Amino acid sequence: MFDYPVTLEAQIEGGFVVTFQDVPEAITQGEDEDEALLYAVDALETGLSFYVESRKPLPQPSKPKRGQKTVRPGALEGAKLGLYQAMTEQGIRKAELARRLGWHVPQVDRLFDLRHASKLDQIETAARTLGRTVEVRVS
Repeated sequence: MFDYPVTLEAQIEGGFVVTFQDVPEAITQGEDEDEALLYAVDALETGLSFYVESRKPLPQPSKPKRGQKTVRPGALEGAKLGLYQAMTEQGIRKAELARRLGWHVPQVDRLFDLRHASKLDQIETAARTLGRTVEVRVS
């Protein structure tokens, strides 16, 4: 759902720069391709957090070109982003979600903070309130 195509550019001085056409705020680099892709996860999460903080819709990932690598947020961060996307698609604000859950607004704020280690059951409860489910898959 949140697999974003990356562009890896080899640098003359060595290493690789990673950019995302769909999330221009996300940019990073690494000494080799594997390190660059590892750092790309954090860069992507940081870039997407700017959209959440600004209450903007998340950019949709474009279709990767043949052989193009993709990067996705971590599992917990992906669940949080899916919850945020469901909330924005339904036109629901954080205060309304807090009211529906019977929580305080700061509790809901933490659900959307990609750096906060929220509990998965809280995300599942919020998702059910929005008529959605959280699915975890190991592949």
